[in-house]
This record gives sequence, structure tokens and C-alpha cells, in this order.
Amino acid sequence: MLDKLFKLNERGTSVKTEILAGITTFITMAYILFLAPNILSLAGMDKDAVLIATALGGGLVTIAMGLFVNYPIALAPGVGLLAFYSFTVVLGMGVSWQTALGAVFISGLVFLVLTLTSVRQMIVEGILHENCHYRWYRSLHFYHRFEVIRLDGHLH
Repeated sequence: MLDKLFKLNERGTSVKTEILAGITTFITMAYILFLAPNILSLAGMDKDAVLIATALGGGLVTIAMGLFVNYPIALAPGVGLLAFYSFTVVLGMGVSWQTALGAVFISGLVFLVLTLTSVRQMIVEGILHENCHYRWYRSLHFYHRFEVIRLDGHLH
């Protein structure tokens, strides 16, 4: 049944391999369950609520990627975006966490509309080059390191 649903033989894999891959991915990504509540609680959000939202959100979208898109990828909140939300928008700019979360929700709706209308795909194809994915990753990584150094008191 799983082989037929996910085309495992066609892709040269097995149920055992995919289960091991899933366990490995979960263990690799589980840190976000501890990190997200701690970062967002600094912005005033309830740790327990953030833990539940992180677990449910990550779990549901990962399951959806497997069932609806048939693509083996796990999704969870990004640490760089959590840091930007908490330290820059809420703590740095003084925006309430509720207002900032509303802005995140609105940006999600805009992204959804851009995706459903294929505008997002046209933007990606029109702007990005092969090496841009690496540049985006490095930019977020640099921002995350900068925030850690700043919070550690080495930058003022």
C-alpha cells in the first residue's frame, strides 16, 4: 500500500529506508521544538502555546508535503526568521508580538495568493540564478550569527 501511494520501488527506495530517513530527519529537526519557544517567549509569547503550535504546524505541513505533493521534505519554522521576529521586530522596533504575528499572517496570505496565481513562480524564474539559493542561505546564516553576537553583548 505505501509502495503504491508513494511510488517507492519506482524511486529506488523501500519502506524501511523511508522510515529510517523519517526518524533521522525528525531527530535532526527536533531542536526547533525547544528553540522556538525560548526565542519567541523573549518577545512575550507563551512558551507552551509556541511549543504546541511549532509541533502541530511542522508536523501537519510535513505530512501534507508527503500526502498531497508526494515530496519527501520536512518543514518547520526557520531559526533566522524567529530571531528576526523576536529581536528585530518586537524587541528592537517595539512592535507588539500580536501586531507582528498579524503581519506574519498577512504576509502568508499574500504569499499564498502569489503562489496560487503563479506570480511567485514567475518571480522566482525571473530573478533567481542557480547560485542564488546558496546566497540566500548564507545571508540568513550571517543574520543569525550577527544576532547571537549582538545579544551576547559584543556589539552595541
